[in-house]
Amino acid sequence: MYRLAIAFALISSPVLAQVATQAGTDGQNALGTVPCAAKTGDPLQSCNAELRRRDDGTATLAVAIGNGDVRNIYFTDGVPDSSSSTSQLTYETRGDLLVIFIEPGEVYEIPKAALNTQ
Repeated sequence: MYRLAIAFALISSPVLAQVATQAGTDGQNALGTVPCAAKTGDPLQSCNAELRRRDDGTATLAVAIGNGDVRNIYFTDGVPDSSSSTSQLTYETRGDLLVIFIEPGEVYEIPKAALNTQ
C-alpha cells in the first residue's frame, strides 16, 4: 500500500508549473491529477487521472483530456508501451519524471515513483 501512497506525488521544482496530485488510493488504484496537454501548443494543465495497477506488473493510466475524451496509457513494468490512440507514443525521462508524448501533440507528465513496482 505504501507504494501507491506516493503515487502522483512529485518533487517540486521551480521550473514545473504543474504538479501531479493524489486524491485517493485503495492500495491498488489511485485517483488524482497529472499535468497534460491535449494538442500541440497547448499549455500543460491539470487533468483528472486514474492509475489502475495489476499484480502482473502492468498498469493503465486513464487521463481525462477534455471534451469527454479519455486517453488510456498502458505500462509494463513502469514503461509506457502503448495507448488508446493509434498514433505513435514516445517518452523520455527527466529526473524523477516520465514525460510521455503521443503524436501529434499530446504530452503527459508522470512521476516515475507512481509506476515503480515493489
